[in-house]
Amino acid sequence: MLTILFMKKFILFIAIVFITMTSKAQINEVGLFVGGSNYIGDIGPEYYINPNNIMGGVIYKWNLNPRIAFRGTFTYAQISSDDADATNIARKERFNRGDGLRFTNSIKELAVGVEFNYFEYNLGDYRKTKTPYLLVEFAAFNYEVVSDKTPTPPYQYESKIAYAIPFGIGYKTKLVNNFSIALEIRARYTFVDDIDYNNQDIELLKFGNPNSNDWYMLTGISLVYSFGRPPCYATPY
Repeated sequence: MLTILFMKKFILFIAIVFITMTSKAQINEVGLFVGGSNYIGDIGPEYYINPNNIMGGVIYKWNLNPRIAFRGTFTYAQISSDDADATNIARKERFNRGDGLRFTNSIKELAVGVEFNYFEYNLGDYRKTKTPYLLVEFAAFNYEVVSDKTPTPPYQYESKIAYAIPFGIGYKTKLVNNFSIALEIRARYTFVDDIDYNNQDIELLKFGNPNSNDWYMLTGISLVYSFGRPPCYATPY
């Protein structure tokens, strides 16, 4: 229900912005992105860029000028990890003892932020149709946690909302006409340690370092359509 509500609000937001901004000839971009996701925490490998699940979403940007764009995204990502793939010695030993841990969760994320282009970016000028960029965002995300204190499975689960500070890098270039394509890597540092169902109130779910919060990564490609006069940039009146 919460995911559907997020999607409805985000789609409504994009529709309203599309109508109002187009009528004023402002500079906008809408599109889709797909790719892979991975988690870094107390279970499994510790590689930061190691996409092992699917992720996808929608994106909207408003270009303030050729160097700065404000953006909003909604992302759905599967998250999982397994001690069988661990590189950490302690986790490998845990797996070899038969006590190996694994988990699967899902992330529904709504993020807003700013994109800083390294070079001026303007699809209306053939000399400025590609650039690396940096990304700084703030995100709220929804996922599942164990909700009760039952000492053994089966556990009860509930939905939880938490926050993350995302940052990333990317490279975008014109594809054809008003379409552009980008490769992007986004890191999410969260303020929680229970994406992997870690629970300090349940002995069987008490593992890892409680002072080290979880991360998740989103790596993928976006396809974006630009509209306005000219695409991606216009001098303010």
